[in-house]
Amino acid sequence: MTLLLWVFSFVGFAAQDTVALEQVEVYAPALDRFAQGQKVVSFDSKLLEAYSARSLGDLLQEKSPVFVRQYGAGMLASPSFRGTSAGHTAVFWNGLPINSPSLGQSDLSVLPVEAIDQAQLQFGSSGALFGNEAIGGSVHLGSKTEFGKGVKARISQSIGSFGMFNSAVSGGFSSKDFSTKTRIYRQFAANNFDYRDLSLPGTPEVKEDHAQVEQIGVVQDLAWNLSGKSQLKAAFWWQKADREIQPPMGSSTADLQSDENIRAVVDYFKFGERSVWNLKAGLVQDQMIFNETRNQTRQFFLATDYDFEYETDWKFKAGARATFMKGDLSTYSAADQRYEFYQSASWQAAEDLSLSLNLRQFAYADGFEPLLPGIGADWKLLQREKHELLLKASVGKGFKVPTLNDRFWEPGGNPDLLPEESINGEIGFHWLKSGLFSWDQSLTYYRMQVDNWIIWLPQGSVWSPENIREVQNQGIEYQGKANWKTGKWDWETRLSYTYSQALDLTTEPESPHQLPYTPEHQANGNLSAGIGGLSLNLSSFFVGQRAIGTGNARIMDSYQVWNAGVTFSKLTWGKVQFPLSFQVLNLLDKDYQVLYLRAMPGRSYQLNLTIHL
Repeated sequence: MTLLLWVFSFVGFAAQDTVALEQVEVYAPALDRFAQGQKVVSFDSKLLEAYSARSLGDLLQEKSPVFVRQYGAGMLASPSFRGTSAGHTAVFWNGLPINSPSLGQSDLSVLPVEAIDQAQLQFGSSGALFGNEAIGGSVHLGSKTEFGKGVKARISQSIGSFGMFNSAVSGGFSSKDFSTKTRIYRQFAANNFDYRDLSLPGTPEVKEDHAQVEQIGVVQDLAWNLSGKSQLKAAFWWQKADREIQPPMGSSTADLQSDENIRAVVDYFKFGERSVWNLKAGLVQDQMIFNETRNQTRQFFLATDYDFEYETDWKFKAGARATFMKGDLSTYSAADQRYEFYQSASWQAAEDLSLSLNLRQFAYADGFEPLLPGIGADWKLLQREKHELLLKASVGKGFKVPTLNDRFWEPGGNPDLLPEESINGEIGFHWLKSGLFSWDQSLTYYRMQVDNWIIWLPQGSVWSPENIREVQNQGIEYQGKANWKTGKWDWETRLSYTYSQALDLTTEPESPHQLPYTPEHQANGNLSAGIGGLSLNLSSFFVGQRAIGTGNARIMDSYQVWNAGVTFSKLTWGKVQFPLSFQVLNLLDKDYQVLYLRAMPGRSYQLNLTIHL
């Protein structure tokens, strides 16, 4: 009898695959094993393939409820979940936290979709489940392991407007007990687009001449089934990005930035009849050279957890993680250590009701975080042949330890800062319908309070961070997908809308203002039609008005951008498949800015050819 042993990715240090040991199969991880009641968004392989020549920032901005603050084409892109800052988003790769310990965030513009096979988003405070920085949400990226597939190879080439030239090669081999996959990519864009310069009289049209971006990288994945009850996995990711930093309008700066990242992780799994023991070790090294100033950080991780099932209704996990970090930056050198102990449990209380409880204890060199709880529930209100209605509810706490820059930057660092803390509650409905006209819809209301929010303020001639801001977030998120067929045509439409209120209660508690660069309204939609191997696509994303600074003294205009594309997915030559696609981005040539005086490109074209061998 085949023994299916589930290994899931949680707290950043659980397994990333589900392994059937006798019939060596690998299944995608289920992020909600201990996350009942929480909102989770997954991107399928078809969508990741369509965005393979673009960045994770582009994917999240155009296809998710997340607002992405972009400083220009190919420039810094930071996520904002539910009105929180980039530092309130935890980012994981194969279960490894990859946020910079000095900045406390990740730049989504240098995370290419080409480098990953899986991407999922979790929304809301979840410090008990995922640890530090998971206040607004978390991003989970990963590689997909396959066994018994033989030899596979893929070549991809994309060319486009403004000097865009992206290349990628990947190849792999897998037998029953061994799997290897290597991918190499290079992405280049001159970004020499035209824009209206608002800083000059008459706002003349000028050409951007300092925004070139080049990025190269290598990803290596390995996996061995050592025996019928043990497995070893390893992954390595190296990349280097060189950028001319696009100056704001009216500035003549010519800054240069080079980022080099090394990420490596090793997992050992020991399987029992109803249990999995995981031992994980990881390294994350980030180096940034801004002009001629060099900053480097290193993080070492060691973790272990034990996941087991009791009968059929109970699932448990207990684990620990140690993090050792070292920062050598232009103004300071510092080290820090962090220790975490976590426990998770889920209970199938009834056929239509499941519950979860998560707890985490966190300690670092200068502080001790009280026990963090998180609870959630999924309740099937309706279960019929073609309909399912699910009620989801959860409440949890989150936290964020001050970054190395917050504590040690010279001059201005504040070693006495307190961790930022949050409490989040959400409730929502998830409605599924199957049939000739099927849909998948969800509606969520959330409310969040963030205390001890850290902001940098001027102290005379020196800026210094303080725990001064109290923020209240609440909002509504809707996501829907529908599929139907007319004749030989297959249709699909997707729609997402977010209303987000993120109020600063510190300065004017009686009349609080929306946080800067936080839109109240955001939406995106997509309509696609396919017949045979032909697929047509029309999509759009909308971002509402944003305040530039505190007090809402200056408001930026809303904008809506349209994209269109056509794909021929079944082109073949013998046994070789070579899908071809053509895209028009910013179809209506919209003149817009995400951030004030940061120019964005107008209409552009992309041609993508992929060869599967």
